[in-house]
Amino acid sequence: MEPAVRILCLLALLTSMLSAAIAEDAIAEDAKPKAVTPEVQTASWAVKWWGPRHEQKLKDLKAQEKVDLLMIGDSITHGWEGHGKKVWDEYYAKRNAFNIGYSGDRTEQVIWRLQHGEVDGISPKLAVIMIGTNNTGHRQDPPEETAAGIKLIIDELKERTPKAKVLLLAIFPREASSDGKLRKINHATNAIIKDYADDKTVFFLDINKTFLDDEGTLSKSVMPDLLHPQEAGYRMWAEAMEPSIKKLLGE
Repeated sequence: MEPAVRILCLLALLTSMLSAAIAEDAIAEDAKPKAVTPEVQTASWAVKWWGPRHEQKLKDLKAQEKVDLLMIGDSITHGWEGHGKKVWDEYYAKRNAFNIGYSGDRTEQVIWRLQHGEVDGISPKLAVIMIGTNNTGHRQDPPEETAAGIKLIIDELKERTPKAKVLLLAIFPREASSDGKLRKINHATNAIIKDYADDKTVFFLDINKTFLDDEGTLSKSVMPDLLHPQEAGYRMWAEAMEPSIKKLLGE
């Protein structure tokens, strides 16, 4: 075979191999669960406020001289600025607390936000995470996928705030009955994520019974839509979490 022909054949082979590798990478990327693939909010009801909230949080972060306690999550955490504000002011305002809960967020949005500045330049003593119910509710993601997203959030925090302890909360109950489909998915996810705790830097806390009666029923007096707490629910949350907060903040 002529040298020139050999070179052409070799180039063709290399091109084919490169194309195959790119295709495999694309397939692997497509195969990744949404729960671990960082992205911004794209829901039509959220696009007008989600980006501006992110930008405002970056400004607030720079303006706040010190962050000791970080709250991370979705609308339930976001609600500390709404129905839970009175309780927040009572329990957390004097603790240099900072809230980065966003309504509608799933694990992938939290991952994106952590990767885009929302914990830059701070060194909190404690980060509280409560996320996942929008994965299990909106898409009904398998527990393993939601749990993988939560694990990645913990890993992102460890990388960016290495001195922070992490208090991982069980995903709160939803639906009235313990037999509810979404309640069961949350419960199965919690059974996985509890094992992320090493009781050294990551701690797991399940306060779900706080919100339920003796038969496991969730009352509308606690969460009117059987998902989001009202003021009484936020007070129950704060009281149940307080011993762990005090301990992990070293108070």
